[in-house]
Amino acid sequence: MADANPQHERLPPVLTGKKALIVGVANAHSIAWGCAQAMRRAGAEIAMTYLNDRAKPHVEPLAKALDVEIFLPLEVRDPAQVDGLFAGIAERWGGLDILVHSIAFAPREALQGRVVDCPRDGFLAAMDVSCWSFLDLARRAEPLMRQGGTMMTMSYLGANEVVDNYGIMGPVKAALESSVRYVATELGPKGIRVHAVSPGPLATRAASGIKDFDDLMTRVSARAPARRLVTIEEVGAACVFLASDYAAAMTGETLYVDGGYHILG
Repeated sequence: MADANPQHERLPPVLTGKKALIVGVANAHSIAWGCAQAMRRAGAEIAMTYLNDRAKPHVEPLAKALDVEIFLPLEVRDPAQVDGLFAGIAERWGGLDILVHSIAFAPREALQGRVVDCPRDGFLAAMDVSCWSFLDLARRAEPLMRQGGTMMTMSYLGANEVVDNYGIMGPVKAALESSVRYVATELGPKGIRVHAVSPGPLATRAASGIKDFDDLMTRVSARAPARRLVTIEEVGAACVFLASDYAAAMTGETLYVDGGYHILG
């Protein structure tokens, strides 16, 4: 599949021999897909998941394009599927080096209303899928990272600043970033590094539920120091760096990949 930015085809094979689990590929516009492509080009072997039978036809051709070795369904709220995924990784690979968690969800009624009006069920669903699932995957990945490893999850500026229409996902992403810092502290002695990556706005399926999202992208593109939006390939390249030995002394970070937009007042 053609890369939107050919420079990323020249990524050095700094992940050769590494085994990476990428969770969250929904289609060719997914941030997780940018990560999967970049890590494969950098030499990693890839395991990918798809949400359900409806999503599979959109994800399976992408998996084939990368010669993905492990391709399994994963609804993170289904313990049997999570068990099956990690059992499959243990059986096929015997270990794991990289975990990329790139999933988020909030029911529409929770996402589009005021935070103070968020229904309990909606809040719990958003926290379950968007935050707790990272802890669950990290806990299961830990024993497979016998030689150390890197775990990454995707956040957003709305975790630390009020972003119009981001709603309940702001508090949820704040919890996710805090979780990253605690997990990094707990797993650091085992050589496992843990990061949040905070991309600028991207036209992904998950973002489609945010009101006036096109206006947000226009505003960011006009104001960001780089004067443009970032790409999924650029987010993937940043994740390759975090997973490589070049970032061996870094953990617990929230790395912004947003053209500098986060520095503006």
